[in-house]
Amino acid sequence: MNNENNSVFTRLPVVALLAFISCLLWGSAAPSIKTGYAMLSITSEDTASQLLFAGMRFTVAGLMVIIAGSIGQKKFLIPKKEHLGNVCVLSLFQTIGQYILFYIGVAHASGVKCSIMNSTNVFFSLLVSALIFRFETLNPRKIIGCILGFAGVVLINLAGAHESAAMSFAGEGCVVLSSVVSAFSSCLIKTFSAHEDPLTLSGWQFFVGGLVLMVIGRLLGGYLQGWSAGAVTILFYLAFISAMAYSLWSILLKHNPVSRVSVFGFLNPLCGVIISAIVLKEQAQAFHLAGLCSLLLVCLGIAIVNMPDRQTLRKK
Repeated sequence: MNNENNSVFTRLPVVALLAFISCLLWGSAAPSIKTGYAMLSITSEDTASQLLFAGMRFTVAGLMVIIAGSIGQKKFLIPKKEHLGNVCVLSLFQTIGQYILFYIGVAHASGVKCSIMNSTNVFFSLLVSALIFRFETLNPRKIIGCILGFAGVVLINLAGAHESAAMSFAGEGCVVLSSVVSAFSSCLIKTFSAHEDPLTLSGWQFFVGGLVLMVIGRLLGGYLQGWSAGAVTILFYLAFISAMAYSLWSILLKHNPVSRVSVFGFLNPLCGVIISAIVLKEQAQAFHLAGLCSLLLVCLGIAIVNMPDRQTLRKK
């Protein structure tokens, strides 16, 4: 579209709906990954096999985006020659770097702590966007909104926490670093999508990154066994999660300020808790007063970040 300010993807109801769908999909990833690990006999200590499994997931996700996008646009999605470097750089941050760090962190930290640390990507996205890429201005309203949203995430995770293991760089440290890498990838998506179709970028960076993760996992001794119809279904569902969620997220980042989109990332761990409660029979941990209060804090934070400035209201 020639005028992005008038794009349908800048309208708050559309942004909220597509961001919620993305977070809902991401929220279903954790129980699906655990199911896939069980089916393929992947232990929590077997990082190599986890990376191999992740590589297969993202390679398939890339193919899904490329094929679906090519059908939708009635042409084969392939990046321009001058943008091949952008695809590789984005893949390095979005898929390779982020998920190597994340899977190492998950192997050495509890799920509760990982959820808390991973949600810091909203803060980092805002800081990187405002202070490094200069996409927007950091103001008190955005900071307050992010603090409220983060408080909601901390509350719902700490409510069911019963352990207090010591932190480590290999555990929580790597998860926080993966959030930093994720913040840079969000800004890179916005930068590169100004000159290239976001679906093309998303599909090819997944494909390239997935292949690299597969090679790394295999070289480290990763091996997958016990393939069945159920395991294949889980793999394709996880690939669909990545393909759909990241494609929608990339489109939103192309047309909106990074902070406006990234703040909805607070819904990701909340959706994960609710879906895990249903799938993994953990209702007692999710549907309690703390869970409802955390949801209220997240919604309030999103509303504050998306509240129009006084100058915008005066123009109307």
